[in-house]
Amino acid sequence: MLRKAVLLCLALGACAAEPQAPTAQPSDLPAMKRFSGAPTRSSPRSNTEIAEDFLDLAFQMESGLKLKNMSRFQGPVTLRVTGKKPPTLQTDLDNLISRLRREARIDIREVPATQPANITVAVVSRSQIARAIPGAACFVMPNVSSLEELRRNHRAASMSWTALQERTSMAIFLPGDESPQEIRDCLNEEIAQALGPVNDLYRLHDSVFNDDNMHTVLTSFDMLILRAFYDPAMPTGLTRNEAAARIPGVLSRINPTGRGYGGTPLADTPRTWTNAIEGALQASPGSSRAQRSAETAVRIAVNAGWNDGRLAFSQFVLGRALIGRDNENAARFLLLSEKTYVGLGRTDLQAAHVSLHLSAFALATGQYDVVLDRVDHYSRVVSGHQNAALLAKMLMLKAEALDRLNRGDAAKKVRLDSLGWARYGFGSEQKIRAELREIAAIGKGSTS
Repeated sequence: MLRKAVLLCLALGACAAEPQAPTAQPSDLPAMKRFSGAPTRSSPRSNTEIAEDFLDLAFQMESGLKLKNMSRFQGPVTLRVTGKKPPTLQTDLDNLISRLRREARIDIREVPATQPANITVAVVSRSQIARAIPGAACFVMPNVSSLEELRRNHRAASMSWTALQERTSMAIFLPGDESPQEIRDCLNEEIAQALGPVNDLYRLHDSVFNDDNMHTVLTSFDMLILRAFYDPAMPTGLTRNEAAARIPGVLSRINPTGRGYGGTPLADTPRTWTNAIEGALQASPGSSRAQRSAETAVRIAVNAGWNDGRLAFSQFVLGRALIGRDNENAARFLLLSEKTYVGLGRTDLQAAHVSLHLSAFALATGQYDVVLDRVDHYSRVVSGHQNAALLAKMLMLKAEALDRLNRGDAAKKVRLDSLGWARYGFGSEQKIRAELREIAAIGKGSTS
């Protein structure tokens, strides 16, 4: 799985000299803050929709390649961690395993690193991952347990997802030298894919199985999908037709609230739109290529008549691509994206991501009360979805706005709060200070 950096770029193309960070030196950063408990639950929706989502997640890969059979582990699942564990990994892993056992009803447990296990979480470095799969933040592979095995057997038929009838051995490679949140996010996404779906669908608004990267921890929808994967009525090896005949009954039993909701599955996402979105995300921020690709994505979404998260995400990506090139239209498309997300009624986290950029525009143009209103409105949403990096950046914006309103005591308190979340979300003191400098620079330079 590739994790695109699409969420936290705020540069407005209006900064000259970089000012000094307005706060703490490295030695006086506060203690790290962490979330506890489960994230905010997803909004209920129709079992008819969920059944179609399940089939597309289980029988198709991100490349579009179809899978003949659904595969999963049979019986209890064991997991081990090899390599040097970062300090925060064990707590986040324990929380995830607890949720998988409680919410997805999967019999999964951790065993010592010296014992064989169904799932091996191999802690390696960012550079090792980059050499194995350029562009990946972390990834999962079948029937290997180390990078050495991956290098030796990379052409082996046993490592093909299309050949799997039953899962017996999976390896997850995650970077031990990344931020605590990035490590946690990798654990959530890759353990879920090791257990179940190997596909991502842009139409899903309530799932980590979506390359928009809006959700960072497994949602209640994701847990429902995994629970259906491991229901006794869904054994490994089923064909799509066989699974399609069984999944309505399974969902009716394990998700009775979904019986009472109307709704039909969204239309399939054409590859042309996906290619345009990926082209925009992979291009340099603010480049003409990013703008052209994003404009193509918006045009496809509008012509298709979409009024869902894919239209809103297209508008968001175009707004980001225009930052520093055409700030007036950047703000216009970001506002359109926020309006679309808000109108959907169940995508408040996505609206919060958009609002981060709109708050930066408000800061740059001296609308400091707007920054405060936006952050106060969305910070609880972001906290409920356990995104420390996004929360820290929002609070940094709020603190800067308070400073510019000459409310220094309040700014100091909010900024201190932001730093606690930043220690989890960004990791190193160097990255935290860079974020502070970026925020402090917004709107203070000459326009370009």
